[in-house]
Amino acid sequence: MARTIAIGDIHGGLKALIQVLNKIEIKDGDSLIFMGDYVDGWSEAAHVIQLLIELSEKVNCVFIKGNHDVWCENWLNSKGVNSTWYMHGGKETIESYENFTPEQKKQHLKFFKNMNLFHIDKQKRLFLHAGFTSMHGVEKEVHTSSFYVDRSLWEMALAMDKDLEPTSIFYPKRLKHYSEIYIGHTPTTNYKYDMPMNAANIWNVDTGAAFKGKVSAMNIDTKEVWQSDDLPSLYPHETGRNK
Repeated sequence: MARTIAIGDIHGGLKALIQVLNKIEIKDGDSLIFMGDYVDGWSEAAHVIQLLIELSEKVNCVFIKGNHDVWCENWLNSKGVNSTWYMHGGKETIESYENFTPEQKKQHLKFFKNMNLFHIDKQKRLFLHAGFTSMHGVEKEVHTSSFYVDRSLWEMALAMDKDLEPTSIFYPKRLKHYSEIYIGHTPTTNYKYDMPMNAANIWNVDTGAAFKGKVSAMNIDTKEVWQSDDLPSLYPHETGRNK
């Protein structure tokens, strides 16, 4: 049976991504939905992008754009180096492109430009990097930057009464549009949890790969999870964003 698999934030951890893909054992018909933040942190950001481009030529893939991807896209598009980005993993990403040709960089820029801000499947499951604020759903979101920077969606879900039913008049209207919502952006390790977390109908699959955590993948139908090793153990001579 074909699977749909959500893959959390990677942050330049090529070794971790390869571990996870090997554990998944991709089969014909599988779909991979990547939740964004492919770059910034560990030393192989450009190599992660190259692998994803090559993977997309063989497997059905959906690539969601994260905030770090926006920064990298702007840099590749010759819009300069954002100082905030440089301090939060951009330096390592820039260095990872040292041996990539101008043509390869153009190919990567095209890849970034073609990323989705969100994806909705036939089962009304929503995939996006961070969140949204409109009570009417993502199609009515005024500030599209919310899709890759908003944390209020996840914070709201964590604060909700666990017994609150979707039929309740108190249930947040923005959650009612979707059967499930999958996000990244806010590491579950912030809550001392190294696995994907569930709150209301939201699943957070960012398990802290930018810092001391892992890259995680989840079969969204069965909730089976595959994980890499902790990133610091794969890059023992680097700090990632553990500064």
